[in-house]
Amino acid sequence: MDKQYDLLITNVKVVRPNHSELYDHDIAVKDGKIVAVGADLGTDATKIIDGKGHLAFPGAIDAHMHIGIYQPLDKDAVTESMAAASGGVTTAMTYIRTGSYYLNQGGSWRDFFPEVLKLSEGNYYVDYAYHVSPIESLQLDEFEYMAVEQGAPNFGEVFMFYGSHGLHGRSDDQRKWLMLAEHDNYDIGHFDAICRAAAQLQTQHPEIAPYVQVSWHCETPELLRKYEPLAQKSDLTGLAAYSAARPPHQEATAIATAASLVYHAGLTQSNILHITSRAAMDAALAARATYPSVTFGMEVTAGHLILDYENCSAGAKGKVNPPLRSADDREYLWKHVLDGTIEWVITNHANCPPDMKLNADDPENIWKARAGFGGTEYLLPGVFSEGTKRGLSPNRVAELVAWTPSRRMGVLNKGDIATGYCADIVLLDPNEQWTIRGADSHSTQAYTPFEGIEVTGRVKQTFLRGELVFDNGEIVGERKGRYVSRPTKPV
Repeated sequence: MDKQYDLLITNVKVVRPNHSELYDHDIAVKDGKIVAVGADLGTDATKIIDGKGHLAFPGAIDAHMHIGIYQPLDKDAVTESMAAASGGVTTAMTYIRTGSYYLNQGGSWRDFFPEVLKLSEGNYYVDYAYHVSPIESLQLDEFEYMAVEQGAPNFGEVFMFYGSHGLHGRSDDQRKWLMLAEHDNYDIGHFDAICRAAAQLQTQHPEIAPYVQVSWHCETPELLRKYEPLAQKSDLTGLAAYSAARPPHQEATAIATAASLVYHAGLTQSNILHITSRAAMDAALAARATYPSVTFGMEVTAGHLILDYENCSAGAKGKVNPPLRSADDREYLWKHVLDGTIEWVITNHANCPPDMKLNADDPENIWKARAGFGGTEYLLPGVFSEGTKRGLSPNRVAELVAWTPSRRMGVLNKGDIATGYCADIVLLDPNEQWTIRGADSHSTQAYTPFEGIEVTGRVKQTFLRGELVFDNGEIVGERKGRYVSRPTKPV
């Protein structure tokens, strides 16, 4: 006779977003969904797991990653989804684009995206989704294809600094690097066209309009061109010099530009990605005040909440765009996490192994290093540890890493521990103290800018749709991650 439940997790404190308390409940799972949450749910289950009094969080949604940027996508998906599961992440969402890196392929999304899905299938330990950035003008006519047929309605990351820069510095051949056609330009005119194409899609498809949005990497290429040589000639070194080369006010300038384009195109939703500084935060707040008809989503990275150029000892390994900022900037971000202005936290995870990250002949040279680093394995424990020090409740942590990104990105069957939701569940020991070591990560990056950070709170087990994928430091089971076509059906 079939058991009532496939899985029963007992003896846990359930952490629900939008609640103010923890619940001493059991969690029952059947066919990959949560079917009951409550006290004393019995024992009629195929598998019973004692949660040992740990906190039970909804699986985190890392809504901003870059799987496949520096390594082949099919291989990167395997190891980096392992890292994700170890950090309590059950849904990995990658910003991807045509041009150099990723598939090193230009042209139509109708050719590009099926290949992305083919390389992804069977290679993820967690569920996965993609946001695709419009690079070429021909892709502006494919918004309906991406949103309606492929379930990817968030267009971005729009890399505003690509106007004269590549990932790592000045680019004198932007057209070749982005694989643009001769008639194409990647500039403010193109960004305006992106906004108008998205607004048109909202009008044509009101059923998905709340999830059609454009997301921005806000940096200003003309200001980078001015400040990079000044920083290189200054007395500053390392990560502080890199921050000066891409100063906070150029981030703020780009935010103001993006906000204006969004509003005048008639687009109702837009996301300001990885805000890093006081100046950028204030610019984002000003955009909300100036254009109240637009819903501006605001995210920060766990890296910018945990690290700054003063406390990070990783040198060139800590290079990222936008850069790590000052301690004052970091605490200003926390202020707006605590007051609810910042709505979700992500990692901007980009696995960049040492042989790619650093210049072999000059490994300490910040200007020769590549930008980006991993960190999805520290999303839930990092935000929990740093947040609770500042008075953040576990419930609010669940909102930041699970609930809000699920609502914003249209993953409507995830983000909570309640009847009907996917059984994406993470058990976290709130009292375990440990030290981050890159050598312990499941990522192939092998180092981390978070090296030596002391953390309180550790992921012990991660369940994807009720199946255990991470268990006390080890990846278990098979790669059963599925592609998430958005918006999913609401619970």
